Amino acid sequence: MVKLESPVIVLNFKTYSQAVGEKAVEMAKICEEVAAQGIDIVVAPQIPDIYRVASRVNIPVFSQHVDGAGAGSFTGHITAEALRGSGSAGSIINHSERRLNIADIDAAVQKAHESELITILCTNNVNTTAACAALSPDFVAIEPPQLIGSGIPVSKADPGIVTDSVKAVKQISPGVRVLCGAGISKGEDLKAAIELGSEGVLLASGIIKAKDPRAAMQDLIKLI
Repeated sequence: MVKLESPVIVLNFKTYSQAVGEKAVEMAKICEEVAAQGIDIVVAPQIPDIYRVASRVNIPVFSQHVDGAGAGSFTGHITAEALRGSGSAGSIINHSERRLNIADIDAAVQKAHESELITILCTNNVNTTAACAALSPDFVAIEPPQLIGSGIPVSKADPGIVTDSVKAVKQISPGVRVLCGAGISKGEDLKAAIELGSEGVLLASGIIKAKDPRAAMQDLIKLI
């Protein structure tokens, strides 16, 4: 299992056309260049692109989803074992655009850890964050859904949700690390997230849809 040092930047490619197929590789290579400056950057392309990307960059590649299913009759499910074999180092779980129930979240975290995948469990409020911390993922990422893609960073719109989430996580499971997401796009957003107690950010459109993704990524790290 790879080790990720704070601050961690996780770039979710979602299904944006700017980061599909060879474009996913190009985006990952931009991240790799920026990461060479001494910061851990993770990329999460679409599942069909994981092997393509992981085989051509030396930064961690995560899946956008993993199921709690194992080997057997589970047509259409995404297994942790298959992700690991494709070069994935971890997975996002329960993103607001791919919600799961608590039983499925628990199963996904367990299967991911059995395959030595790092888990980033997305949450949307303090209570959910506290509950999810008890499942012992590697990270929880607090993302109020209404701010995702808004350009309004959670660190400004609702800083209390970040500080309260960090406090709740540390009380329940001190080893779980907290990321901040939703509306993150600039260096000041990353700096603010860290000052609020998070250990990094989960972001997407602010970089993927930027006119110059390399410049946007450089701006993101300029204050740290």
